[in-house]
Amino acid sequence: MTQQSFPTAAAIATASGSIDRLFANSPLIEQQRANETLGLRLFAKVETLNPIRSFKGRGTDWWIQSQPPGNDPIVSASAGNFGQGLAYAGRKHGRPVIIYAATTANPGKIEAMRRLGAEVRLEGEDFDAAKAAARSFAGAKGYAFVEDGALKEIAEGAGTIAYEITGQLEERNIRLDAIVVPLGNGALLTGVGTWIRAHAPECRVIGVVASAAPAMKRSFESGTLVSTETAATAADGIAVRECVPYALENMKTTVDEVWEVDEETIAAARRFCVQHYGLVVEEAGAAGLAGIMLRNADMVGLKVATILCGGNVRDPT
Repeated sequence: MTQQSFPTAAAIATASGSIDRLFANSPLIEQQRANETLGLRLFAKVETLNPIRSFKGRGTDWWIQSQPPGNDPIVSASAGNFGQGLAYAGRKHGRPVIIYAATTANPGKIEAMRRLGAEVRLEGEDFDAAKAAARSFAGAKGYAFVEDGALKEIAEGAGTIAYEITGQLEERNIRLDAIVVPLGNGALLTGVGTWIRAHAPECRVIGVVASAAPAMKRSFESGTLVSTETAATAADGIAVRECVPYALENMKTTVDEVWEVDEETIAAARRFCVQHYGLVVEEAGAAGLAGIMLRNADMVGLKVATILCGGNVRDPT
């Protein structure tokens, strides 16, 4: 178990007032026909309308604010969205950023990271291989290595989404029964879970992985670190082969259960977003909704939130 402290609700509240305003106060939408289709009240938090089309700018901005000033590069690995968030924050705060990505990464996300000023190096056949290369390079150079899911400030920044959701619903006198969140490296889920545990403890916190990338689910259910040989899902933002130890420890006290969804249901959730919300959402960004669609028979009549957490698609059609 890591010696690093876990996120706190107090820090999430502080972060909510400090993160870049371009990422804060995103819409929380309820659509009646969507509710009727699912048989429940669904509140969708839309994180695709900011400059990088994902929630990642929240955590990266909060993390970089916590760091001492300097000129050395920040090193990380990313399937694309976290790298964009780090590049955006690095440019804003004057820090160079080096991102390692897999040779199979979404070309559009690679180009987006470069447009934001990051140096992008392609190495390894998947995200976890790229992460190993990034960690090795940072260690050899003595540069800061930023691992998504392994730093409390990243999770606290992501947790500001839950801070906003509970506030937005309190204005309507609504209390959630469940919140269903995509699960990749774990920062989003644990940040959300930290806030919900403190301020809406009756609300169940549920993570969703792709069936083809079940390492985090298997780790959570067994209580031990589990890796898989592949993570062959179109949902590249949650295509994790190796569980992040810090995230797993945090999940033990902030998460109730983890579901998995197949590729067909993820694709159906993306179509649902277009049909009901007029939004193009990437596969990983729609994973939480996919979980609700798969399990909606068990949630009839409940008040449920999810986070549409990314909109950087490989194929916009």
